[in-house]
Amino acid sequence: MLPTAPGNYSFNAALADEGGTYRLMADIAAVIEPGDVITLSGDLGAGKTTFARALIRFFAGDESIEVPSPTFTLTQTYVLPRFRLVHADLYRLSGPAELAEIGLEDAEEGTLLVIEWPDRAGALLPADRLDVAFTLAPQQGANARNACITGFGRFALRVERIVAMRRFLDRTGYGRATRRRIQGDASTRSYERLTRDGATYIFMNSPKRPDGPAVRDGKPYSAIAHLAESVTPFIAMAHALRGRGFSAPAIFAADRESGLLVIEDLGEELFVEGDPPVPIEARYEAATDLLAELHGDTPPAIVPVEPGVDYQLPHYDMEAFLIEAELLLDWYLPKLGVKINDIKRNAFRSHWQELLLPLTTGPQTWVLRDLHSPNLLWLPEREGVARVGLLDFQDALMGPAAYDLASLLQDARVDVPEMMEIALLSRYVRARMRKGHFEASDFARGYATLAAQRASKILGIFARLERRDHKPQYLRHMPRVWNYLQRSLAHPGLAPLAAWYRANVPALKV
Repeated sequence: MLPTAPGNYSFNAALADEGGTYRLMADIAAVIEPGDVITLSGDLGAGKTTFARALIRFFAGDESIEVPSPTFTLTQTYVLPRFRLVHADLYRLSGPAELAEIGLEDAEEGTLLVIEWPDRAGALLPADRLDVAFTLAPQQGANARNACITGFGRFALRVERIVAMRRFLDRTGYGRATRRRIQGDASTRSYERLTRDGATYIFMNSPKRPDGPAVRDGKPYSAIAHLAESVTPFIAMAHALRGRGFSAPAIFAADRESGLLVIEDLGEELFVEGDPPVPIEARYEAATDLLAELHGDTPPAIVPVEPGVDYQLPHYDMEAFLIEAELLLDWYLPKLGVKINDIKRNAFRSHWQELLLPLTTGPQTWVLRDLHSPNLLWLPEREGVARVGLLDFQDALMGPAAYDLASLLQDARVDVPEMMEIALLSRYVRARMRKGHFEASDFARGYATLAAQRASKILGIFARLERRDHKPQYLRHMPRVWNYLQRSLAHPGLAPLAAWYRANVPALKV
């Protein structure tokens, strides 16, 4: 590591050939997000355009795409799958005063800027950026280069993460694997598909979750809702699920401290098809059968992580359920311009407490928490419930069985027709009844309660993603979730809660 100004972070990389440049590019691409600024420094012929061309082709997913140097055009724009990218070359500018002429400041929000010769921009460069400075290294070979990678401002942590990821891959034997970013979820985790010797693996980058601001009793939201703060719960649950015959990914390499894993690639066969996507009913039936089997026995609350290390699943307690439901009050209603006073908030909590009490004190099982189509993969070469590949279960809890079924059958990202939901719910109930005593009516009320709780939470989360995290793409799912909420509130056992919603939550126009 190199000394830098306070708050910045740098490291050097020796690039013996174009393969080394490509690996550095893949390392950097793994941490790039829409709206970032990458600057490329160095003398003529040092490798700036070569690096930019490799980066653009990488994000395009097309090695044949034409990437001309923008030396004479000044800028070149690319519309790529994840974002718009502007490749700029400032060599012909005499100084910052001419920068406005090429319109970089007017770039569409979320555009990735890749800027060669950034010294021409002077103080106009953003404080948060990543710079790659190339120098020739003729003593090492005709194609050799040295690169100094510096993260300025908020980019410093991401550059530090690049170093940790590269060291992990080299140490575990995956350093020469080719890398391809996979579209992730709404979390801070990221995923890549590694290819090594013809086999594929998934590289999971899950940095420790930082504590947010205290929201209640001195605790952050993540602590009250029992969200995983490290990869340890994922490792524990992967082992536990596989031990019971379910298709969670095998783990091939892990650094629990750094939050880095290489896991089994379960493929890309989804549970939905078409555009817009619709459920593949036979696959949803298999997932329903999996839940019936998962819930047929009482699983342990303590599961092993590795020799000498165990993990205890948190209990899905009342405060966790309530703070999730209150996302509706704290984010969704403000989006609609609605304010809730303390009297109405207390009534809201009281209705939920009454409904949730028998669920928090009744039989408990593993709740995987996000069991829906984005986290399910179809494995046709396997048999029975093993055909259902499971992902994203690090936030698992001990809680009521109906929660995951509601998550599956009221899929926030896919329209599950009401008749299909009823058919699959009946399928689950029949399977549970075949295994022994099972109170179908109590389960139906619990299912409606948890489906309504989850829908309320998701409406709040999608509103939060738009306002706080600048991710408006989730808003398109709101009408679907609103309809699910109305289905659930129609259960007679939820009548008092439904009355509160009618009085205080404006109907979403769908």
